[in-house]
Amino acid sequence: MSKKCELTGKIPLKGHKVSHANNKTKRRFLPNLKKVKFKSEILNKSLKLTVSNSGVRSVDKKGSFDQFIKTVKSKYLSPRLKKLKKNIITKSA
Repeated sequence: MSKKCELTGKIPLKGHKVSHANNKTKRRFLPNLKKVKFKSEILNKSLKLTVSNSGVRSVDKKGSFDQFIKTVKSKYLSPRLKKLKKNIITKSA
């Protein structure tokens, strides 16, 4: 399973864990991912996505999953959601 958010495109970051003695060891900062079920009213379909906590909050702010998908840039979406975005735009127009 990929450690990438399907809505926002967040990926793990690299950095150092720094001790009190200023010793640096490599570590990864992982995004806060959760499996969430979203409902698309336009397509009458439920989707189970791996989404970061900030992605869930962004969907809540826009009001619905369909509104979020319409407004977000395609470069952040997973390939599966890019196809879904096209379907939502064509059905709503």
